[in-house]
Amino acid sequence: MEIDIIISLLFFAFCAGAIDAAVGGGGLIQIPAIMNAMPQLSPATVFGTNKLSSICGTASAAYSFVRKVKLRWKLLAIIASCAFVSSFAGAACVTMIPKEVLRPFVLVMLIVIAIYTFMKKQFGQVHVQQELTPKILFLAAVGSLAIGFYDGVFGPGTGSFFIFFFIRYLKADFLHASALSKVANLTTNLAALSFFAPTGHVLFGLGLMMAVANVAGSLVGVKMALKYGSGFIRILFLILVSMLILRLSYQMLFVS
Repeated sequence: MEIDIIISLLFFAFCAGAIDAAVGGGGLIQIPAIMNAMPQLSPATVFGTNKLSSICGTASAAYSFVRKVKLRWKLLAIIASCAFVSSFAGAACVTMIPKEVLRPFVLVMLIVIAIYTFMKKQFGQVHVQQELTPKILFLAAVGSLAIGFYDGVFGPGTGSFFIFFFIRYLKADFLHASALSKVANLTTNLAALSFFAPTGHVLFGLGLMMAVANVAGSLVGVKMALKYGSGFIRILFLILVSMLILRLSYQMLFVS
């Protein structure tokens, strides 16, 4: 592989790590970059290599958030375990559910989320420290199972769905919701990687190089999120969701 291609992939991995650390969606940057650099790769190898790179950045971001943002360990354990199990199940079922069926549904959901977040200016601006009642833990489990399964089957918008769910139903602000989503994304990435790696769909040399850049980017993203808070993350969240809407719309209209 030529050095200029490697440098460009490292640059995109850094940018993906920074965006992903704050609001998720690093795959929007990293996956197209790998596809453009190596069009001969199968989609499974592209996704597997992306997961190896992104899981390192996600792990770094999750660790940084857990150190700086007060989270409930019992809640984290339920979210992580449910997201892991359902994501692995989703990856195993990936060939059984046509993506053409999912795209319109996901597109509608993202549009609803974008409008709701834009219209409600105070949405996700205040964190409510709730008692971990059975109802809250049940909601966390159900949401993590559903979104984790979706990530294993399809993927685009997973971070946005996690953040929106944690704000809407667990009464977190954008900062706490982003921290929780990093833990959830870490486990869904681990589940997907445990599916792709044994089947030979990971380029470990390239993935590990990109992982270093991804971690560096995630450190920058977490620092910015912690410095500027929920208002800053809300703006990034709306930008990311808008990008996802445009991407899915383009795929539905112009890509077979």
